[in-house]
Amino acid sequence: MKISCANVMLPGGSLTEKAHLLNEWGYDGIALFINYSDWSHELHEEILMLEQKTGVIPCEFAFSSPVYGHLMSDDLKLRRQCREMYRLAAQIAGELGAVTEMEFAYGAQNPLPLFHPYQEMTASEELAFIEMYQEITEPLSGTKGLMLLEGINRYESPYLNSIKQCKDVVDKLTFSNAGVLADFFHMSIEEANIADSLRYVGSEVKHVHLGDNNRLLPGYGTLDWQTGFNTLQEIGFKGYVSLECSTCGDPAQTLPATATFLRTLISETTNGR
Repeated sequence: MKISCANVMLPGGSLTEKAHLLNEWGYDGIALFINYSDWSHELHEEILMLEQKTGVIPCEFAFSSPVYGHLMSDDLKLRRQCREMYRLAAQIAGELGAVTEMEFAYGAQNPLPLFHPYQEMTASEELAFIEMYQEITEPLSGTKGLMLLEGINRYESPYLNSIKQCKDVVDKLTFSNAGVLADFFHMSIEEANIADSLRYVGSEVKHVHLGDNNRLLPGYGTLDWQTGFNTLQEIGFKGYVSLECSTCGDPAQTLPATATFLRTLISETTNGR
């Protein structure tokens, strides 16, 4: 396993400066979340040169934007704009050999689904979703990049809240640049047993987001991280575990300490097997 951190958690001006910090603090990769309105040729070139200049690998790429999370919107204009953005993210991920991600929808749910978890898509919704998945993944064909389906908790997405549900959809796909993104924060809400869910998804887990049950850094909440890492080892996961959470204070202090914590988890997992 390799460790990574999202650029939005880091101090510094440019992405190159942030990646240099991660190298200094003991990280292997950087997850890039880029404001869509800031995208430019210059930023594109900087991203393509990050590994060469810093030794840190861009392992994940996604855009942020008000149109994010509307892949299945009933507003056809919004849907088209959203899908165009995801397709561009897929193109960049393909160039990098990185992962990018998608979901049925993303945004605060209203009304809150307090007592109705694990809503299921209708057959027609699932068919339309799979067709959309194919559409936005097409730029990855022939590359090492992946478009991963992320389980998002019920308060932020109406469907595909559990990684088990995500795996069941991925099993129905006919293209190879796909898989499941397992996010420990979302799993802490939706999975009855995180280890059992990881085992169910198995080799389809291609990337992992790290955040404790309170979306703070790993170790700042109540999740059993050693069991989680042991299970990732058990299913043969060799990809990136990437921080996507609060820095819990001064990142110059907490992020190097968290790198040490994660390296210890990985070491104890490896040595224990």
